[in-house]
Amino acid sequence: MREALKLAAHGRGRTSPNPMVGAVLVRDGRIVGAGWHRKAGTEHAEIHALRMAGELARGATLFVTLEPCSHTGRTGPCAKAVIEAGVKRVVAAMEDPNPVVSGRGFRMLREAGVEVSCGLMEQEARRLNEAFLTWVTEQRPFVTLKMAMTLDGKTATAGGESQWITGEEARLRGHVLRDENDAILVGIGTVLADRPSLTTRLPDGNGKNPMRVILDSHARTPVDLPMLRDGAAPVLIVATEAAPEENLERLRETGAEVFVSGAGPAVDLPLLLQTLGERRICSLLVEGGSTVHFSFLKAGLADKVCAFIAPMMVGGKNAAPAVGGEGFSRLADAARLTDIKTEMVGKDFCISGYIVKE
Repeated sequence: MREALKLAAHGRGRTSPNPMVGAVLVRDGRIVGAGWHRKAGTEHAEIHALRMAGELARGATLFVTLEPCSHTGRTGPCAKAVIEAGVKRVVAAMEDPNPVVSGRGFRMLREAGVEVSCGLMEQEARRLNEAFLTWVTEQRPFVTLKMAMTLDGKTATAGGESQWITGEEARLRGHVLRDENDAILVGIGTVLADRPSLTTRLPDGNGKNPMRVILDSHARTPVDLPMLRDGAAPVLIVATEAAPEENLERLRETGAEVFVSGAGPAVDLPLLLQTLGERRICSLLVEGGSTVHFSFLKAGLADKVCAFIAPMMVGGKNAAPAVGGEGFSRLADAARLTDIKTEMVGKDFCISGYIVKE
């Protein structure tokens, strides 16, 4: 199962809105077939493993990270293929919560006489597919807050200088996060200050550009912003009813999509996430700025934090903090992390963890 999970992870950033799945076939104590789901719309992990094993699949045990599907979508039902191949036993990490599967694959296998067990390394499998599970069960994307800051929590100096607080390795890791997520979001403050492209720039040039989302209550996004015309990925500008209609129309004329979410003064974040979920956006990377980060925390819509911390201090009461807004007035209300991971990324620290949900 550990090998199956490792194989599944090869599909990170490529399978959405499908889950990442890995499969390993074992017969007489040795692996005879293995595979993983590479991209939505292509064959599933079980099919790759069965094809590699050929006749050796008969009587073998299949280790798979998620319940084999029982329905016909863009590909055929994997449970049926497993049965027809003569697999004797299936060991799955977890049941698929997708309502179109949800136990039906296991039932089909058992009715055909295949021995089925479930739950091996389930927690690891859930972490692997945290975005898919959130999208299926809550109909919204899994939200990661990503920030780069100094040791004293600043994302820019009092004079506004922010490039570059963290080193090259940390910035590369940030681009990996973009590659792994379906959409990336920033606020209008970041757009006006930095005019970012929000594209993925990896050394091999094979990065996937996520959909780019701008929170812009009053539709102040400059029409000459390069990302509105570069064609690298769709741009969604999220305004409110408080935005002047002429501003909205100017932005629409650039080819960007404009979505009005709420009456204002701030964007209706739950409505936005619901809309993104309906568009099969399973994961959202929020890159700020500070007011946007606090808005997601206050609304209880952040799931994970990934903070890159440079070993420097700039001070300054007017220097931008990583998390701003009005802040929580009581420590009891503060957003807290669990399952924390700390690592060195070049000369910087990376602290990641999951927001504790009440």
